Amino acid sequence: QDFNRLRALCLSQGLLFEDATFPAHVSSIGPNLLPEDKLRQVQWKRPTELQRNPYLIMDGVSRFDIMQGEIGDCWMLAAVGSLTLQKHFLENVLPKDQGFQDDYAGIFHFRFWQYGDWVDVVIDDRLPFLNGRYLSVHPRTSNEFWPSLLEKAYAKLRGSYQNLHGGYLSDALVDLTGGVQVQFSLKDPPPYLEEILKAADTSQCLMGCSTSGQLRRNIELRNGIVQGHAYTVTGAVKICYKNGWKHIIRIWNPWGHGEWKGPWSDDSPQWDHVEPKCREALLRNKDDGEFWMSCENFQEQFSWLYICNSTP
Repeated sequence: QDFNRLRALCLSQGLLFEDATFPAHVSSIGPNLLPEDKLRQVQWKRPTELQRNPYLIMDGVSRFDIMQGEIGDCWMLAAVGSLTLQKHFLENVLPKDQGFQDDYAGIFHFRFWQYGDWVDVVIDDRLPFLNGRYLSVHPRTSNEFWPSLLEKAYAKLRGSYQNLHGGYLSDALVDLTGGVQVQFSLKDPPPYLEEILKAADTSQCLMGCSTSGQLRRNIELRNGIVQGHAYTVTGAVKICYKNGWKHIIRIWNPWGHGEWKGPWSDDSPQWDHVEPKCREALLRNKDDGEFWMSCENFQEQFSWLYICNSTP
């Protein structure tokens, strides 16, 4: 579908775009995501019906704009969270020639890497709701819609929203970058894991990690870590601590809340032994799903680390 041609056509006719290839219909949700009675209750609404003044992007794109909805697509959202930190990759995926302010016709497009090519995916902006709540990812700011629309385009690429329910973080990282990804098992980690993380962070790689839990998906342990779940690695630093050095890693949960409660978490006493200036630069004490942890705890709690960049 040609985005510019379709938008021009809608504007000339004064119509809002309705995408016949991914309709506002049960077929786009998928037959098994919800019980049948709930599937029939799904309503589709445009951002302009939900908000008086919707925006595609407000104050830039950030991982903190994202809160995972009912669909188990943490693997995709963890990759998107990492993408927001690397603007040079983000521009490929999220074209700037669209929005709700100028030339709005209910049509948007996003780009994904598939089998050696950037594929342009066109969608209309009707989003699925169940009992008045977003079925899919919802924005932390009520009138910012890039996360919901990007997710809809990815659902269309994959065939349905149901096909986003469970997947591989490694696949999503490649689909969003056209890059090369490597995986490290944290149960048998490489000897220089701390240095690998720090180097990957410095060279602007996308990074994610996941916990094991085939049988117990989305179970939150007492320490705050969710089983069978994907996270974004958002930072890795070596800091002065007491009389030596400490490697710590920053991780973000696509739920937008739910954090590690152990050493180096937001309220932990470890931060009292860090220089105030350094602590202020690193610590963001909010329930936003992001937390720090030591490299040792990282290896204990997570099973896989994924690193992706344009070159190996």
